Amino acid sequence: MSVTPLPRLSMEPNGDISILETLDPTPLGFMCGLEIHQQLDTGKLHSRMPSDLFDYKEEELPGSWTRISRKLRASEGEAGIKDIAARFEQRRHRIFEYVQTPNAGLVELDEAPPSKHDPKAVDIALTMAAMMDAKPIPSLQAMRKTVVDGSNTSGFQRTTIIATDGTIHTESGDVGIDLISLEEDSARKISSSQSDEGELVLYTLDRLGVPLVEVATSPDIKSPEHAKQTAISLGRLMRDTRRVRRGLGSIRQDLNVSIACGSRVEIKGCQDLDWIPRIITLEMARQLHFYRLANELRATSSLPPLPPNRIDDAIPVENRVALAASKIIPMKTHDLSDLFKTSDSDFVTSSLESGLSILGVSIPGFSGKMGIKSFDDNEAQLPRLGRELASAAKLAGVSGIFHSDELPAYGIAQEFVEATSSALSLSKEDAFVICIAPEWQAQLALEAVIERCRLAFHRVPNEVRNVVIKRGKPEDGTTVALRPLPGGARMYPETDVPLLKITQDRWKSVCENLPLSLSQRVERLSALEISSNQMEAILNAELDDILVDGINGELNLPSKAWASALLEHGTGKVNSLAVSVHLRETGLITRDGADELVRDAETEEIELLLDWMQKEAEKRGLVPADSNAVQEVVDKVISENLDLAKERGLQSMGPLMGLVMKELGGSADGKAVSDALRTRLSEISD
Repeated sequence: MSVTPLPRLSMEPNGDISILETLDPTPLGFMCGLEIHQQLDTGKLHSRMPSDLFDYKEEELPGSWTRISRKLRASEGEAGIKDIAARFEQRRHRIFEYVQTPNAGLVELDEAPPSKHDPKAVDIALTMAAMMDAKPIPSLQAMRKTVVDGSNTSGFQRTTIIATDGTIHTESGDVGIDLISLEEDSARKISSSQSDEGELVLYTLDRLGVPLVEVATSPDIKSPEHAKQTAISLGRLMRDTRRVRRGLGSIRQDLNVSIACGSRVEIKGCQDLDWIPRIITLEMARQLHFYRLANELRATSSLPPLPPNRIDDAIPVENRVALAASKIIPMKTHDLSDLFKTSDSDFVTSSLESGLSILGVSIPGFSGKMGIKSFDDNEAQLPRLGRELASAAKLAGVSGIFHSDELPAYGIAQEFVEATSSALSLSKEDAFVICIAPEWQAQLALEAVIERCRLAFHRVPNEVRNVVIKRGKPEDGTTVALRPLPGGARMYPETDVPLLKITQDRWKSVCENLPLSLSQRVERLSALEISSNQMEAILNAELDDILVDGINGELNLPSKAWASALLEHGTGKVNSLAVSVHLRETGLITRDGADELVRDAETEEIELLLDWMQKEAEKRGLVPADSNAVQEVVDKVISENLDLAKERGLQSMGPLMGLVMKELGGSADGKAVSDALRTRLSEISD
């Protein structure tokens, strides 16, 4: 596994966070790696259930499907430590309801032990590893990765390292591959709702257990644009196997981003590759902003400044700053419900009437540091502490918070801002935050706010963040906090799945049967008599293997006709389609008859189809008329409509075509009729 050291930078970082073009990755000590998660087109990984997905909205879920409810708690890992991310999730008091879909059994419900690894999924993962020149693990050990966000009924996800130390090639240089893993996908979140007891989250189990290959790169990516190139190259390599799922949600990209004055942050939700450079650059701006804010806060409190590079941090100094921050911002909340009883705000009044509480905390020295909503030149929200505080509070399940830098607003008048400051004994340099929610939830949310304010004295925290999505796409490329960055304590061995030995023979077989690369596929298609547009469409639809098999197979299909048929009809009944093209091109059935017979075919056995289609064509009158018969009918129809033919020439093709086809009936071949009619009309026009 390669290790990329952090650049040794000692100068203060430059750049204007409102002008992204001024943020130069190299002087800022930019580091970035990708994690690509790709669903495989096989059955589930540790149960022998199919990987079908049921794309239902909440109101469409059948009432007959079983539902179960659970609360999850964090468990200790192999070292006897509870993972930080798992502990955080447990505090959120969430109830999870799972809908058992037809492809979810006892394994998905965590009521039966898992099966061995699906052999097809293992072979696909090994194939990808070989394509990246990675080194396979001789004995595959399934591990449990603690997950307490409800996305797995068991509270953990099964994952297995397949290979390490590979390489992916990109336009801007090679990128190392640290790990290639095979893991279970999570359950699908359908909805969530709030109650006095906490959040109720609804999941379906159709996706749970679908095999995912996870590829984690080294932090070799040189720039935001290089990250996009790497994602494209990895996605293309995976698709070259022709054994991965396609469609929305079948592939997901996570970004690990840092600059020297910041910290490593994992960003999830990067579905659109075109957004990757912007998302990364905005994260660079966010880390730079909070580095500067931390030094501003330290200077105000006479604390040692942060070095420009995190490798120069001194643990004793950071411990001293952390202790000072905890004294500056006490962990103490205040009930302000009575103070707001006379508020004119409809939201405040209705909240109090429904039994919610209004709690507040003082944040000494933070007046003007929370910030208000503002935008950069590309209309993305500029980083500000207030947004980070709201993000931290929302993880407790509340709808949001109010802070003093943005008030008066939202129906809260100036007199209540002043009354709150007075009740909390604040000076002009101090700020406050209030939260309206059930008391326990407001308490948890404000504790998260205080912790985040204390962290403002340091670099940005290591955490997992989500891209802000609006109407199915990134709102502006900015992110919000999701949970703390998990540590090694979340992993421990899965004792219910036996070790899987990868023999030399199996690895050799994989390496000797690698799929074609994109360039090889293009070269292969270039030798066929198909248009460039057809070639591009065939490659995009991943139909090239089927196309070549049909051309080189026992039916010897003509390339252009077979390509057109595949692009028009797809591969739902590929053998029926192939036989129909063969019979049509050899003049044994009509073009319209070919479509009809494919639709009615009940077998995919080629020999049976050849016999059945020919007999059905004769029985249904779908055998093409000979050229003499076509010509006779064309001449007859033109002579009966000679004035129209002379007056409109080739423009009379439409109405005359209909008359000829009607006369010939089921034996008409549209192309033959069109060619004969066009020739005859051209002669009349001349």
